[in-house]
Amino acid sequence: MGSAEGRTAIIDIGSNSIRLVVYDGPVRIPSILFNEKVMAGLGRGLVKDGALDEEATDRALTALSRFQRLAAQMGVTQIRTVATAAVREASNGPGFIGQIEALGLDVELLSGEDEAKMAGYGVLAGIPDADGIVGDLGGGSLELIRVGGGRIHERISFPLGVLRIAAIRAKGPKALEKVVANAIGKSGWEGRGQGLPFYLVGGSWRSLARLDMFLSDFPLPIIHHYRMPAEAPARLVRSLAHLDKARLRDVPGLSQPRIPTLGNAAALLATLVKHLGSSGLVVSAYGLREGLLHQSLPEDVRAQDPLLCATREEGVRQGRFAEHGDLLNRWVAPLFKEEEPADARLRHAACLLADVGWRAHPEFRAVRGLETALHGNWVGVDAQGRAKMAHALYRSFGGEGIAPVVAALLLPEEIAQAERWGLAMRLGQRLSGGVAEPLETSALQRSGSALVLVLRPADSALYGESVERRHKTLAAAFGLKASLAIAG
Repeated sequence: MGSAEGRTAIIDIGSNSIRLVVYDGPVRIPSILFNEKVMAGLGRGLVKDGALDEEATDRALTALSRFQRLAAQMGVTQIRTVATAAVREASNGPGFIGQIEALGLDVELLSGEDEAKMAGYGVLAGIPDADGIVGDLGGGSLELIRVGGGRIHERISFPLGVLRIAAIRAKGPKALEKVVANAIGKSGWEGRGQGLPFYLVGGSWRSLARLDMFLSDFPLPIIHHYRMPAEAPARLVRSLAHLDKARLRDVPGLSQPRIPTLGNAAALLATLVKHLGSSGLVVSAYGLREGLLHQSLPEDVRAQDPLLCATREEGVRQGRFAEHGDLLNRWVAPLFKEEEPADARLRHAACLLADVGWRAHPEFRAVRGLETALHGNWVGVDAQGRAKMAHALYRSFGGEGIAPVVAALLLPEEIAQAERWGLAMRLGQRLSGGVAEPLETSALQRSGSALVLVLRPADSALYGESVERRHKTLAAAFGLKASLAIAG
């Protein structure tokens, strides 16, 4: 998949929505070239009489015809069309599949087991170190998947899609609690998430997260890897009881057709988290579609770090010298030997982006670096990680002070750490001019009370006034004195 094999597309025929996503770019973490959704509501008829509603199928077929044509015109070489719970369970599902295939699309009818597996792979594609329970809420079904160690473990599917919840709740105030308790208990999943995060997949739960961001005034409204405490769903149930639709329409990025089902999605989530014993919630923008892509990759490709893959690709695309970011990271690394692997990874990603601002106006290079890290289409990193990368890049491009979003997301010691990364990168960039040889033949090290820059005799002329100034600034950030050593 990806640029090596041409553009690829997934058409996902869900119980609530139908979506076309076209991917292109690096195989491990392809970029979304095009994304379109139609809220067909196929599952609504299923709740009433066990059949797909005729109006919904007409809407779906119109959308699918458009999607098929668009994909062809975009040069898609591989297109995969999958259908889930509503089509699987509907009495007229086979006939609907026949109508789709008449459009020239081959349909894979996924089982509940397949849905669960692909949702789990999707989360692992975007959050490789995920360790907990994945919950994928669709219109017709809910899948639970245990993930950990980069692998899919136990999984199960329940007929508890968001379009079914209203009918359950209509039976009484305790009806949903009883249904969920019975389903979770009989299946052996009671308490299975004790002390573990619950990863949210599906448009309804992403919409809840957007509402939570809005109500809490979260400073970086990027949905992937957004965290909420375990009590958030119960709080959202209470909030939704008092919010009118006009206020909900003000929520940025909130899908308007999902507003009527938000209360049901929140009620289900609150009940589910209680029975699983989850410690907190983490939102995944990746789900079934990304899981289909990820599962098809060779194991060695799946094992690649998605953040480093994406930032390396961006660095190559926007920078002046290929592989410069990896070299810069190796050059500054001796100053940060005591760092945890998670921080070393973020520093590496920042180094891979160290040259992204050079095309910008000189007065705005620092802002370009800041915004690239904060708002880039990255996965495998949360808001705090983005903020660390952003401050490092901001300082490396000469930015002064601390951006408000960074101050809101990071502790003072985290800001100081990111600043040291940025100042080390800034020194490396000035010393080398962005080329490889000066970094390959010099070294940075801490020795006693000094931060030492080691140059070979032939390169002593590189230690110009601006290099010396940046060396001293970096040393001061460590509480050390700058020292130059000529050796070799």
